[in-house]
Amino acid sequence: MTVLVTGANGFVGAALSAALLRAQVHARVAVRHPLAVLPGLEITQIDSIGPHTQWTNALQSCDTVIHLAARAHVMREEAFDPLAAYRSVNTEGTLHLARQAAAAGVRRFIFLSSIKVNGEATTPGNAFRASDTAHPEDFYGTSKWEAEQGLHLIAKYTGMEVVIIRPPLVYGPGVKANFAALLRAISNKLPLPLGAIHNLRSLVGLDNLVHLLLTCTTHPAAAQQTFLVSDGEDISTTELVRRIARATGKPSRLLPVPAQLLLAGARLVGQGAAAQRLCGNLQVDIQHTRDVLGWAPPVSLDEGLRRTVTAMQP
Repeated sequence: MTVLVTGANGFVGAALSAALLRAQVHARVAVRHPLAVLPGLEITQIDSIGPHTQWTNALQSCDTVIHLAARAHVMREEAFDPLAAYRSVNTEGTLHLARQAAAAGVRRFIFLSSIKVNGEATTPGNAFRASDTAHPEDFYGTSKWEAEQGLHLIAKYTGMEVVIIRPPLVYGPGVKANFAALLRAISNKLPLPLGAIHNLRSLVGLDNLVHLLLTCTTHPAAAQQTFLVSDGEDISTTELVRRIARATGKPSRLLPVPAQLLLAGARLVGQGAAAQRLCGNLQVDIQHTRDVLGWAPPVSLDEGLRRTVTAMQP
């Protein structure tokens, strides 16, 4: 079996490629920068992903495609039309690849989508489910949802099996952005105003997401399904800080600032969305994933945090 992985130089892609090597699966990776690829992988260089990318060589004799590459969240947006920029890569680029894959005889197409297709927040006791009506609220989530809809149509008319996976925030060795900043702050024993947040959020460790991706390459029941994924344990931001601190062996320095005060202050400095992610609820229900695949996250939240912290230490 030959598995094509797009975005193999990325956070998830690098871990998935390494897992495919360990499983002795023939992996072909489509990347921009071949020098960053692990030895033992077959390399196909792709300069960009969009509605005109030529995938013929990458898809030759390919059984499964795992499509990870995407235009992710841009901190400093410079595109004149951001929605069009997201659609060009995440929607049109994905569907262009899927149509070529179907024409090349690819059996299964696995698409890494996002929980943002469901929405940005949940209310207590109402976790997101795979069967929920989609409600994306930003350009990224919209582009992923449009790609999902197009993939279902391609599957309907070509017979290619499509699998969609929607993760929440992914953490693990090599994580960047806000999660990495939180890890550094805790490691440096900085006081954090996160000691009175009583929300519940689902996270997924990198190892658990990779395990589900690998499961979906071969499991017969995965075809034409949408799966949500998490570590199987929801946690408040306050408790997350405590557990990261425990993993680092450092004390947690938490200031009990009320969540509403924290949100109000963040809005004043233009950081309302970031504060909402820290203070709000976002829970996902993975029962459908468990039932259909017989899958359970193999790595606990605490072990995932320990691995993440260990990897960032010099």
